[in-house]
Parts: sequence; structure tokens; C-alpha cells
Amino acid sequence: MAYAASAVAALVGSGIGLGASPAAALHQTLVVHQGESIQKAVNSARPGDTVLVLPGVYKESVTIGTPRVTLRGTGANTVIEPAAKSTGAAPGKNTKATKSCAEGGNGICVIGTKTTNVEGVTVADLKVTGFSRAGVFGMATDTMTVRGVQAVKNAVWGIAQERSVHGHIMDNYAQGNGDAGVFLANTITEEAGALDTRRTVIDHNRLEGNRIGVTVRRLRNLSVAENYIAGNCAGVFVVGDENKPKAGDLEVAFNDVTENNKSCPKTDRLPAIQGSGIVLTGVEKTVVDGNRVTDNSGDSPLSGGIVLFKSFVGVTNDKNRVSGNALAGNGPADLVDTETKGIGNTFDHNACRASKPAGLC
Repeated sequence: MAYAASAVAALVGSGIGLGASPAAALHQTLVVHQGESIQKAVNSARPGDTVLVLPGVYKESVTIGTPRVTLRGTGANTVIEPAAKSTGAAPGKNTKATKSCAEGGNGICVIGTKTTNVEGVTVADLKVTGFSRAGVFGMATDTMTVRGVQAVKNAVWGIAQERSVHGHIMDNYAQGNGDAGVFLANTITEEAGALDTRRTVIDHNRLEGNRIGVTVRRLRNLSVAENYIAGNCAGVFVVGDENKPKAGDLEVAFNDVTENNKSCPKTDRLPAIQGSGIVLTGVEKTVVDGNRVTDNSGDSPLSGGIVLFKSFVGVTNDKNRVSGNALAGNGPADLVDTETKGIGNTFDHNACRASKPAGLC
């Protein structure tokens, strides 16, 4: 056997008349040692089981499609890296998904189906590094938790979710990823209206040295709160477009956004960026409140402390509220509003020295 299995919950109904079924009451911890396959253990896991990965370097991609499974390491000394070369998918269930995760360049994938979200999966307490796309990627998930993960030097995203709801991304460290440390979107394969995430929360993460700390793209109803975001080219991007429903109706609150002054070249979607703290572009009804935004400075069109910028497809920012933020040392200004046609945007009770246009502080 490639892993050790131990029962960690007794049959609470056994012998005492409570009537609990074995399937509901018996959860296992499947222990993976260095040199063994994480995927084989995941393939054997049942709903409610934990796959515990002991210290070591594991060169593989892992896909989880079973609900309520926890994949947990022992901290930064549990490391998942790309395999030296593709050897095909691990045998057992989820074979097709496992192969697509690795071939897609991702480290850990949590994948539902086109019709059913996979529920209650947790990825925790490990390091994932060196993948050509995302360190941790969730698609079609419900109540997926990513906690205590170090997502370092992946070519695109550190931690990403697509077409997912009720997510919780907390207490992670994302550093040196090619695009966003944390990336959330409705879909990356087609144009579509904003998805209601049903209150996804991104909180208490440390996001450093990425292209963008957090990107929220074409989503509604979520919170980006109490994160430390520093040393990226931009801190937070909230992005919408011309599709309906419009992106927004979310909050960016109580984050520490400082010195995001790396210089990143333009892409097919964005100009060169540098010195952007929090940027709203093409969104509505977003609350930016209680953030500390300091020393973000550059000469990109998107530079500044908190920036409202009309989207590159011409969609305005409307009915957004920027209030109660403490800003200093941002350039070209602490508050920047380049909107000329947006309606109902308000700036109030912010502690700042300079704005473009004048009078927003």
C-alpha cells in the first residue's frame, strides 16, 4: 500500500443506539510519505477524509474531485513541484482530470463539473512552487478553502478560482508569481456577465512581489479584507467589462497596500503597470473602505493610491464609494479619478494630501 490509512473518528452510533451509519461516521486520515503518490491517496479518499502529506518534495500535480476532502501538509516543508517530465496520470478515479491538471501546468486542482460544483474541499499547510500556470487552481467549486499555503514563483497565478462560490482564501503567502498572487474570475475562456460568488472571502493573506497582489475579474458579492499587499506592480485590481450583470457590489476593506512599485511590461489586456495601490475599472457599487494605502508611485496610466479608471473597453465606474481610507506618499496622487462619464462615485472621509482632480481628499 502506498500510504497509511487510520480511522480518526469512531462509529459514534456503534453500540449506543444513535444509529449513525458507517459512511457518515468513519473518516480516515491517509498519510503520504516522501516518495509516495499524493494522487493515489486522493483517489482513495472518500468524502470527509484527510490526505496528510508528510515533509518532503513531491514532484507531481494533484487533482481533487471528491467533495469534502482535505489535502493538508505539515507547512513549508511539504513541497509540491512539477514532475521532471510527464509520466501519464496516476491510476484510479479522476484519471482524466489528473492528466489535464498536469498538462495545464497547474500544481493542485480542485475541479467540479459543468453541472455540479465540488463542495467543501480544503487545501492547507503546504508549499506549491514552480508550475507553469497556477499553484492552486479551483474550478466549479463550492466552499473551497485554501489556508496556510505558500504559493511561490508559479508562472501565472499563485492561487486561483474560476466559476466558484462561497470560497475562503485565508492566511496564505503568495510571492513571485507571474501574474496575480490571488486571482478570482467568473470564467477565463469566454466573455460572460459577472458571477455572484455568494460571499467569497479573501482575507489575512500576504501577497508580495507578484505582478498584481489580488485580481478580482468579472465577479460580484465578495470581500477582499485585511491582507498585506506589498512589492507588487499593483496591489488590488477589481475589473469589469461590458457584459451584464456588471462586475462589482463587493468590498475591498482594511487592507495594508504599500510600495507596490515593481515595474511590469504591458500585456494584451493592460498597459505597463507600476505604483498602483487599489484600482477599480469598469465596476459598480464597490466599497473601498478603511484601507491603509501608502507609497505606491509610478507613471503608468493606472498609477496612484486608489484609482478609478474607465475600463479599456469603455465601461464606466458607477456608484462606487471610497471612504475612510488612510493614504500617503502615493503618486501621481493619493486618490485618482480619471472617470469623465461615470455616475454616482463618492469619495468621503479619506485621510490624504493630494488627489487628481483636486478636491477629493
